[in-house]
Amino acid sequence: MATCDMCGNDYDKTFTVTRSGETRTFDSFECAIHMMAPACSHCGCRILGHGVETEEGLYCCANCARESGQQQVVDRA
Repeated sequence: MATCDMCGNDYDKTFTVTRSGETRTFDSFECAIHMMAPACSHCGCRILGHGVETEEGLYCCANCARESGQQQVVDRA
């Protein structure tokens, strides 16, 4: 069995995730998301989709980007 890098659970169905050369072991997607998903530069929530990226940061949505001063970001074209 392997131990989850996030919660420490010793579990027989762990999986690994590799990002930028760093490999981590998890017992659930919840733990993987909590440890590895990027956080919104404005509100801090974990970004599970594509998010919105500007030169100043990565945001969960256009509203958070605008709240951070990135006025060029819009929800719809």
